[in-house]
Amino acid sequence: QVQLVESGGGLVQAGDSLRLSCVASGRTFSVYGMGWFRQAPGKEREFVAAISWSGGFTYYADSMRGRFTISRDNAKNTVYLQMNSLKPDDTAVYYCAAREGLSTARTMGVPGLYGYWGQGTQVTVSS
Repeated sequence: QVQLVESGGGLVQAGDSLRLSCVASGRTFSVYGMGWFRQAPGKEREFVAAISWSGGFTYYADSMRGRFTISRDNAKNTVYLQMNSLKPDDTAVYYCAAREGLSTARTMGVPGLYGYWGQGTQVTVSS
């Protein structure tokens, strides 16, 4: 089992920045990749970014590329999401997820392939 705990969310103004953190604990040796997803009210959960644990290869949803940056600290079992130039449309609950087994670029954004999820952290961006 793997436990994920997100932090760093909050209420900010448009144009501000936030840095989300996700700490993994438990059977982390079985984790090969981690990612971030978000879900706004009335919308489906969407892929934000992902990173492989070994090589550090990063993947981004087209709509997030350029403003968001994912990174990791293997020693701390932590993944980060740097969010810059936030917009009201970024308002959502952001979830950290971990997956076991090898991943491909094509499947990085598929929620069903991630077996472990955090509780989510709320990000609210005001106009």
